[in-house]
Amino acid sequence: MKSRIDQIFTGRVKLMLPDGEPSGIFKSAVDGPQHLGTNGLEGDEQADLRYHGGPEKALHQYPAEHYALLAQEWPQCASLLGPGVLGENISTRGMTEHDVCIGDVFGMGEARIQLSQPRSPCWKIDRRLKVDGASRFVEAAGVTGWYYRVLDEGRLCAGDEIVLLERPNPWLTLVHYWDTVMAHRPDPVALRQIAAAAGLATDKAQRWLERAAWLEANAG
Repeated sequence: MKSRIDQIFTGRVKLMLPDGEPSGIFKSAVDGPQHLGTNGLEGDEQADLRYHGGPEKALHQYPAEHYALLAQEWPQCASLLGPGVLGENISTRGMTEHDVCIGDVFGMGEARIQLSQPRSPCWKIDRRLKVDGASRFVEAAGVTGWYYRVLDEGRLCAGDEIVLLERPNPWLTLVHYWDTVMAHRPDPVALRQIAAAAGLATDKAQRWLERAAWLEANAG
């Protein structure tokens, strides 16, 4: 698999109106080489580090082609919907949740990165777009984008190739991941298989193990 970085986005924490909640969802395109470290791109910030940022969510990639679907769903904010609006760091075309798997290792510019988890949308998407239920729609449609951990630091630049280097879990596309975990009553065996997948973020693995145990304990 090969793709390219179309644009790179970073941003500082700003206050969201109307209640002044701090957020790092506001990003702007940046030019030239950008250093990617284990905690993300230089100059990029997150407001609530309990749920955003850190080594397991160092870099967020979002497929630009998803914005057409979102504009169709919410024509009233179509002019706003475009790369960078949902707080992604990397905008691309030709890579979607159908094409990538948990644990995939990519070369991106000088860096080597691993897909650790899909994004779990939160209420800040609703606030950013001024659309109630936007985050629920993004999750239900499986158009969330995904996060990487950084295995080897390096510089990234718009136009750099994204090259698949390793695929330890070819069965676990993000589409399959979402279909499994979002089922009304997921199969505990399938949840345990996902939790054991190489490269999955530790907190997500623990979450699905706990969910599988609860389902087994409350079977029938």
